[in-house]
Amino acid sequence: LLCVSSTYPLILTSAISSVFYYQFSFSSSLLRYFHIFFFFFFLMIRRPPRSTLSSSSAASDVYKRQNLLSTLAIFLIVVFLQGFHVNLATVRRSPPAPAEPFQIKLFYTSNMPIILQTSVISNFNFFSQILYRRFSNNFLVSLLGKWETREYSSSGQMFPVGGLAYYITAPHTITDMFNDPIHAIFYITFVLVMCAMFSKVWIGVQRTAPRDMAKKLLAEGKRLKQYRDNEDDIAVALNRYIPTAAAFGGLCIGALTILADFLGAIGSGTGILLAVTMIHQYHEVLQREGQELGLDFLKRKATFA
Repeated sequence: LLCVSSTYPLILTSAISSVFYYQFSFSSSLLRYFHIFFFFFFLMIRRPPRSTLSSSSAASDVYKRQNLLSTLAIFLIVVFLQGFHVNLATVRRSPPAPAEPFQIKLFYTSNMPIILQTSVISNFNFFSQILYRRFSNNFLVSLLGKWETREYSSSGQMFPVGGLAYYITAPHTITDMFNDPIHAIFYITFVLVMCAMFSKVWIGVQRTAPRDMAKKLLAEGKRLKQYRDNEDDIAVALNRYIPTAAAFGGLCIGALTILADFLGAIGSGTGILLAVTMIHQYHEVLQREGQELGLDFLKRKATFA
């Protein structure tokens, strides 16, 4: 059992590496993702020898396999969605010649929306706990959040049981979600709205709004094909894609985080998204360097809008 458990991370790393090794073409990637998913599925559900496990350890092993399978499923979904993008054809201004396409990804703001949303909730809960410890009988403080210490918490950690802090904290299990559907609906709505809002705000903070990207294209000596060599026209064209990609990408990031938390994935939804995003960024760097070195198997396929 120890040997089998130690080989799981190696198999997982090998599978993820094989996904990122190839290009992001829809058909081949989709088949490859399903192949890896079902490979792990049958690996998880195979029965170990009965003589090696007691009933309690068997139940614990099944629970761990479910967590690992949930983590793998979220990994593959995020990897697959990372490949969704729109390529806008560009040309060089002088002399006129085709240039590298301008790419607008589904996750246009990466994982910043969920990082900001998690930071807001963490800081709110921190100050709510401090206020409740000192002014637990105050009505306004109780509206912000009611906290209590659980018996099984040896470190004295407090958990929200009422107020706004309770409703913006994720339900611990799917059973809790069905027992208190108002809590679940409020939490899901809050996370999705906050992620979409932070995503749209972030493009202005990071200076990746349509007007900023139009200026950047012109500064690089490029312009969008089929559009006039004018900053206003390019900004109008980019405005059709960038705000939508930012808002919808933020919604997808929030939905994936909620799904990961409800399924009991290892770690947290935010941690998984951070890990996949960093791996994908290294993959893009590898693609760019591969193109410079003339390695054909690392060249990405471009589809133009």
